[in-house]
Amino acid sequence: MQTVDTLLINGTVLTMNAAMEQYSDGAVAISGDSIVAVGSTAAIQAAYAAEDVVDCQGQIIMPGLVNTHTHMPMTLLRAMADDLRLDVWLMGYVMPVEREFVDPAFCRLGTQLSCAEMIRGGTTLFADMYYFEAEVAAATAEAGLRAVCGQTVMKYPAPDAASFEESLAYTRQFIEAWRDHPLIVPSVAPHAPYTCTDEILQACTELALEFDVLLQTHILETRQEADDSWTAFEKKVVDRLVGLGVFRAKTIAAHCVHVDSEEIRLLATHGVAVAHNPTSNLKLASGIAPIKGMLERGVRLSIGTDGAASNNDLDMFEELRLAALLVKGATYDPVVLPARDALLMATRWGAEALHLGHLTGSLEPGKRADLIVLDRDPLHNSPRFERDSNSVYSQVVYASQAADVMHTMVNGRWLMRDCALLTLDIATIRAQAVDYARRMETFLNAREGNVLNKLVAIGGLQQEESFEIQVKARVEDDTPVRQALEHPLVEVMRHNHYRQYDTYFLFEDADQGRVRYREDDFITRDGEVGSVRTRLTYTIPTKAAEFDEAVLLSHSRFIAPADRPLRFYREYFQARQECEVHKDRLRWHILYKGVLFYINLDEISEPDIADRYVEIKSRTWSQRDAHYKAALTTEIINDLMGLGREARVRMEYVDLCLAKP
Repeated sequence: MQTVDTLLINGTVLTMNAAMEQYSDGAVAISGDSIVAVGSTAAIQAAYAAEDVVDCQGQIIMPGLVNTHTHMPMTLLRAMADDLRLDVWLMGYVMPVEREFVDPAFCRLGTQLSCAEMIRGGTTLFADMYYFEAEVAAATAEAGLRAVCGQTVMKYPAPDAASFEESLAYTRQFIEAWRDHPLIVPSVAPHAPYTCTDEILQACTELALEFDVLLQTHILETRQEADDSWTAFEKKVVDRLVGLGVFRAKTIAAHCVHVDSEEIRLLATHGVAVAHNPTSNLKLASGIAPIKGMLERGVRLSIGTDGAASNNDLDMFEELRLAALLVKGATYDPVVLPARDALLMATRWGAEALHLGHLTGSLEPGKRADLIVLDRDPLHNSPRFERDSNSVYSQVVYASQAADVMHTMVNGRWLMRDCALLTLDIATIRAQAVDYARRMETFLNAREGNVLNKLVAIGGLQQEESFEIQVKARVEDDTPVRQALEHPLVEVMRHNHYRQYDTYFLFEDADQGRVRYREDDFITRDGEVGSVRTRLTYTIPTKAAEFDEAVLLSHSRFIAPADRPLRFYREYFQARQECEVHKDRLRWHILYKGVLFYINLDEISEPDIADRYVEIKSRTWSQRDAHYKAALTTEIINDLMGLGREARVRMEYVDLCLAKP
């Protein structure tokens, strides 16, 4: 009789191997980090003895669950910002908080919290994408879980790198340091096609090929990504990646919600695995992935939770149940994904998607001892039926819960026995997590109460302390402007025609200032739209000074390209009031006495205001210069245009529109 380290006996064994063998009274023999034998309890006990014998009567012995897509440290952001669109959630809240708080300590603690949740919920292998991935790897190894850890690379500055070159260098060092670890498999993770240039995607691919490691990425999580790819590259997302040679590397793509039939074919042809994240996709309203089409094409499917900030948990039982149900409802086909196959997605197929099927994902001799023991008889899972061998899969998929997990083992080591965590100090982890939450809450509260801080938080904003002398007057037609342009002291430098569509965001506290979103359409000589520019401007409500009646010094604090749709800013700012101002603008750049001025002749179409207005503006940067240009502005409006003081208007266009009955 052979002595082994551990025997699990008297349980229902689900091997999830290629033959899908089951043992109604089964046992597993374990020695060191590996499974030695799987079979009936009688046969195993006849051949093996162990000091550690676990009676699994009334329980299921099965492979640990495989979570093929998550962001471990983001458990610290759980429920921080919910019920938002993906872009608002990610760019308006998650990324600003990450810029402020994510560091090695944050990543280590968040990973410890995630590991505790995963161990309790029966997950033994996961694939992660995040920053400071060496810290994620270290915390995971200490907790005893198995993981594929992907270092994120993208074109934007990240918490752990100011440039993608730094991220790539970090990734290389990370792979070299961890590639021979028994639990951790390093990988490279270009964040997504829309956050990576062609150069970044190709560099990440070459790095993955050099070290023969997995390449993880997000693909087509939203419909917007598909639209933007066509606009920017005149290519579908998957076509672009194929053309760049990305799929030469072993690739797993998270989400794939908006792949079409041709893209599904390409994923299958190139052996790309897909991590299906049903809860996150539903919560962020990204959509429902075409799982039926992927199954029919033979795409390698698996299941992920995504990060706890967008799920909001790491419960794989919940995820595999939803995966099985969602595709049925979406296709009106109750047999498209049976419970057995859903469980395969979360076990053997998941391990194969991560190119670790030779090590884990099923209970077979020679594979690592990564397994869980599940209570089969809780109240919510009683009674049970034995007539159909698939009934046990239905029990696991449709009724079992994470709390039913009694024991968790990875690599032959117990991480949880009798629901007690053995490798993590959960009380300390929880206390530290609460402290982080309070600090992040303080940061968000301070930001939410200040419009300027909220603008700065979403990045891309340029501080331009722009001071401008300006005067506005009502006119009946363009006669005053023509008079000024024909004056001998005026030199016309340029003339343009625009249509401007302004959306003003007004806040409860007027002293907070205003935010203006502007779409500027340049109109060509034949009346067509030649180009479109969108800009975001923040202004303070009060004027810096008044030099002559209605000759004002205005102050714009910040200005930046508006690189997100109007809908994003509307949902992000949650303003008390919005005001639309649409106008047709003729603009002249002139020199008057050697000083550059801008003359705008404006006709407002929204709201419908009968008057036309002329604006005279000039940039200024000093008090003396402001006084001088204010005097010249008075000369232009009085002497060159012949407009009296009664024609002058002190209010901005938005105020004129708000005052309209």
